[in-house]
Amino acid sequence: MRAVVLAFALLLAACTAPGAPVAAVEPAAPAAVTEASACADKGGTIRPVCRRQIATCVIAYKDAGKACTDGAQCDGHCLYKDDPPAGAGALTGQCQADSNPCGCRTTLTAGQPTTICVD
Repeated sequence: MRAVVLAFALLLAACTAPGAPVAAVEPAAPAAVTEASACADKGGTIRPVCRRQIATCVIAYKDAGKACTDGAQCDGHCLYKDDPPAGAGALTGQCQADSNPCGCRTTLTAGQPTTICVD
């Protein structure tokens, strides 16, 4: 054990030249504070999402509820609220409310539905 302590002390001594000035180092901001600040800058809030309740930046979309047939018409996805009827032509949905990725949803691309579930 004494040899380990001595080796560690020698290693530390070798890292700094004698009499060399030691530069002041600013402590890094905690990741959570940095992420919360970046999220707020985008207009979002950190909140728990999905089954595992993972803290995630969720951003409310300005075009929420706008009629759409494709996600390219929205800040987020174009969602169809009901079960898509079989054999229907192009469907119309609404732009999603926020960036929360969780749950099952039917997205529209060129009016055609695709159901996905994210948990």
